[in-house]
Amino acid sequence: MEQNFLAFDLGATSGRTVLGSFAEDSLTLTEINRFPNHLIKVEEHFYWDIYELYRCVLDGITLAVREGIKPLSVGIDTWGVDFVCIGKDGGILRQPYSYRDPHTTGGPERFFNRISRETLYKKTGIQIMNFNSIFQLDAMRQAQDSALEAAEKILFMPDALGYMLTGEMVTEYTIASTSQLLDVHTRRFDKDLLAAVGLEESHFGRFVLPGQRVGNLTASVCQMTGVDSIPLIAVGGHDTASAVAAVPALNQNFAYLSSGTWSLMGVETVEPVVNEATFNLNFTNEGGVEGTIRLLKNICGMWLLERCRERWADADYNGLINEAKSSEAFRSLINPDDARFVNPSDMEGAIVEYCRTTDQPLPESRGQVVRCIFESLALRYRQVLEGLCSLSPHPIEVLHVIGGGSRNELLNQFTANSIGMPVVAGPSEATAIGNVMMQAMAAGVATDVAGMRKLVHSATPLKTYHPEETDVWNRAYLRFKKLVTNS
Repeated sequence: MEQNFLAFDLGATSGRTVLGSFAEDSLTLTEINRFPNHLIKVEEHFYWDIYELYRCVLDGITLAVREGIKPLSVGIDTWGVDFVCIGKDGGILRQPYSYRDPHTTGGPERFFNRISRETLYKKTGIQIMNFNSIFQLDAMRQAQDSALEAAEKILFMPDALGYMLTGEMVTEYTIASTSQLLDVHTRRFDKDLLAAVGLEESHFGRFVLPGQRVGNLTASVCQMTGVDSIPLIAVGGHDTASAVAAVPALNQNFAYLSSGTWSLMGVETVEPVVNEATFNLNFTNEGGVEGTIRLLKNICGMWLLERCRERWADADYNGLINEAKSSEAFRSLINPDDARFVNPSDMEGAIVEYCRTTDQPLPESRGQVVRCIFESLALRYRQVLEGLCSLSPHPIEVLHVIGGGSRNELLNQFTANSIGMPVVAGPSEATAIGNVMMQAMAAGVATDVAGMRKLVHSATPLKTYHPEETDVWNRAYLRFKKLVTNS
C-alpha cells in the first residue's frame, strides 16, 4: 500500500514542497510547488522573509490537499546556521539575519580574543566560517541587538517554521550542529560556548533527533489548508544531512558532493574526526542521521553562476553550458572560496577583477565566465578531496554527486577528470528523498537508512562519469594550487 509524505525543502535561493509516495519497492517524488527565497536588503543588512516562507509552506499543503493527497506527516529541512529570535509572548521578534549579512565580518577574530580558535575547534569539530551561528550571535550581542536581548527562545530555521506549524519549540540535532555551539562528542550544547555569547541551554527548544515526532499541525494550520491534524516529523533539518541520507551507495567506500548553491564534500563516519590535521585543513564534523557524523568541507558552489545569471536575464542554462563547452579550456581560473565572491553586487565583475589581480586573461564572454567557474570548482573539489582521503577512516573509491548540481553533465565530467576517479551523479532530488526517508522510518514504513539507500540505488537513474584527459587536468591542478596559494 502506497503511503504519502510531504517534504518541505528550503534552500538559500529557492524552496519547494515535494510529495513522496512510498511503497515497499518504490519511491516516487512529485513537486507540488516551488517558490523563490529572496534575500531582503534593508540599509546595510540582509534578512530572510520568514513569513513569506511560512506562507509558501501553507500553499504547498493546501495544493496537496486539493489534489486529494492525504499525507501521513510532514518534514522540513533548510540551509544551516541561521536562526529566529522568539519573544516571551511567543512572537517572532524580527526577520532573521541571513548568513550573508556583513555584520559577522571579522567576528571570528574578535571571538578568539576570549576563546582561542584551537579551543573552539577542539570543542565543536566545526570548521571556522565567519557566518557560523556562534559568530552571528556574538556580533548581535556586541551590537546590543534588540531582538537578541529580548529573546526568550532561539530557533534554527527549520525549527522556526516547525514552530509556526505546530506551536512546538524544538532544536533538531543536525541543524544545531551547524551552529558551532554543540560539543562534538556529547552532541549537546556546550555551556562554556553558550556563556561566551550570553546564552543558556534554556534559550533553545527541547532537543530532538531525526525521526522523532515534533507535534501535530495546529488547528489553525489545518483550517487554513484543509489538511488533517497530522504530525511534523524531525528529519535531517539541515538540508545536507537529509541529502547525505539519500546517497545511493552500497558500501562505505565513498565520498559525497552535495552540489547546489553550496558544494559540500565529505564522508560519513561513526565518530567525529577532530585532530591537528582536520584543524589545519578546516574540516567540519556536522551531525547526520542515525547517529552518524558528516566529516566535510563547505565549498562555494553554484552560487557563483546563480549570481552571474541574475545579470544575464535572458540566459538559458543549457545555452550557457554550450557556450562554456565551446570556450577555451583553462583560460582563467579562480579560487571559488575567495572572500570577494561571498556576496558581491556584481559576481561577473568580481570574477573579472580576480583574474586581473592575478595576471590572467580576463573573461570576455559569458561562456568564458561559465567555463572559468566550472573548471575552478572541479579543481577545488580535487584539492578538498585530497585532504579528505588523508582523513577518512575508510578508502574512497567513488564520488557520489547528489543534489541539483548532479544534472550538470559538463561539471560532472570536469570533476571526474580533475579527481581521477569515477563520479556517480544522482539523485538530483537527494534532499527531498532523505527528508521523506526519515518520515517513512518514523511511520514504520521503512526500516533503516541502509535499506533506503539500496532502494534509491535501484529506483533512481544514475550516471557514471569516468576520468578523461587526466594529464591536462594534472597540469591545470598544479597551476590552480599555485594560484590559490598566491591570491
